[in-house]
Amino acid sequence: MSAFNLQRPMVLLAGIVFFGFISGCSDRRAGGSSSEASKSTSGNTEHPPNGLASLLAALPTVEDYQLDEKRATEFAGLSLACVDREYPNKPSHVADGDHTVKPPRELHPAFFGCFDWHSAVHGHWAMVRLLKLFPNIAVGEEIRSALNRHLTTEYIALELAYFKQEHHDLFERPYGWGWLLRLKAELDTFEDPDAKKWARSLSPLAHHIVGLTKAYLEKLSVPVRAGTHHSTAFALTHIYDYAISAGDAHLKEVIAKRALTFYGKDTDCPTAYEPSGEDFISPCLVEADLMRRVMDRSAFSNWLDDFLPAADAPEFEPLLRPVAVKDRRDPKIGHLIGLFFQRAAAFNGIAGALGPGDPRGEGFRKVAAIHRNAGLKQMIDSGYGGSHWLATFAVYLLTDAGPY
Repeated sequence: MSAFNLQRPMVLLAGIVFFGFISGCSDRRAGGSSSEASKSTSGNTEHPPNGLASLLAALPTVEDYQLDEKRATEFAGLSLACVDREYPNKPSHVADGDHTVKPPRELHPAFFGCFDWHSAVHGHWAMVRLLKLFPNIAVGEEIRSALNRHLTTEYIALELAYFKQEHHDLFERPYGWGWLLRLKAELDTFEDPDAKKWARSLSPLAHHIVGLTKAYLEKLSVPVRAGTHHSTAFALTHIYDYAISAGDAHLKEVIAKRALTFYGKDTDCPTAYEPSGEDFISPCLVEADLMRRVMDRSAFSNWLDDFLPAADAPEFEPLLRPVAVKDRRDPKIGHLIGLFFQRAAAFNGIAGALGPGDPRGEGFRKVAAIHRNAGLKQMIDSGYGGSHWLATFAVYLLTDAGPY
């Protein structure tokens, strides 16, 4: 990854300046939630300052980052570098006899690269996303060639057959399912002849995963609140966006109902416990990122009042602070780099859902920029343990893939 240089002058100051801010605000005190438990349906959208003005003034200003074609080419290069790289590989395969032990390219002919199945899937998504947004990208033909090799009717049929085998109905649940459906949504909304062909090839597998998702949500008593691949909320953000794109009203309704059941009465998210040492998802922020999709603006704003501490409260500081990554090349510790991108995307999404009249939005966007720049800096020289997946999280953030 050393040849991939995203180091810009703007990212070098974020951590230093920001930690000065954290120490400066550590003496502030503010109350937690100021709303009643019933407030989520009250429609009250007034938000007292609670020191927000001083918080905004204390936040460092970071330089903006625009994803141009040159930078898009660099990100696409990371996905291209791993899409056909079979090893090293971490399969999630349940073997049922010697005859089922096969190399990744035989088990998953479409998605065998990029270290694991879900990374291969979202690596394909990142390439499609960048090709759609930058149709003249320098590596456009390389991207089309890779997608033509992998997203064939034959290979997707074999992927589907794998899911239908005994012991494989839990494969990549729910993280890989969410990314597969986001890939399908990206293809469906791409007005390009090749994209339409790839979307048709992917349709049977997407349809099967939609069915698995509905069945899973019916029997899931409580959500998985992890900061890693098992997170229920993270997968549902992707699947909900797919449902909207696909016009699948039933899937959309199922997710909205389950989200409200799982999270609708949540209050006082334990921000002090974030992050765990190998997280790449913020359990608190991803929950809010899902709820802003399934609630109207007024209800979400009030739900958020109860769920997150005031932005100027000490309890909010763990969400503000980019955590130190002491070994970028450790594949698990390096998850924290992805956390920066996920937090930034969630903060942007939450700010967008609150609307222009809510003073919290400006602060959330500033914090998002700080996390974004920390991620761009830290992903440099993260080794294959980072390069095989971090580009996707950066592209998701930098292209506003989550509807705001």
